[in-house]
Amino acid sequence: MSLEEKINADLKTAMKEKDQAGLRGIRAIKNAILLSKTDGSGKDLDDAAEIKLVQKLIKQRKDSLEIYQKQDRPDLAVVEQEEITVLERYLPAQLSEAELTPIVQEIINSIGASSMKDMGKVMGLASGQLAGQADGKTISAIVKKLLS
Repeated sequence: MSLEEKINADLKTAMKEKDQAGLRGIRAIKNAILLSKTDGSGKDLDDAAEIKLVQKLIKQRKDSLEIYQKQDRPDLAVVEQEEITVLERYLPAQLSEAELTPIVQEIINSIGASSMKDMGKVMGLASGQLAGQADGKTISAIVKKLLS
């Protein structure tokens, strides 16, 4: 089942259950899929593109959540947190920092990276290999820790 089919089914369920947070999150994904389909590129969304799309939506909401928390706006922060929770259901299971560290260490060893100058190479490989399983911020923190 593609993401779009899953979204349509979940949208119907959320409407029947009157789940407002679910509706907002699901409609955001549906809107992003629609925009992607009509962007003029003529490309269909594959699994990797779907994951990237959902990750982008989550990142936007996390950035907004951070701003709302800094500005002491708990009413808006709650809305963003609810949407993040809904959106995360459509991502594969995320790896923990403990699970990521050996994978990143293996990448570092395979290319012979030894200093922070090699961070770009490591990040490129790690981001490609771990797409959908971890966000870039977490991967970057682990790479910095291992290379320093």
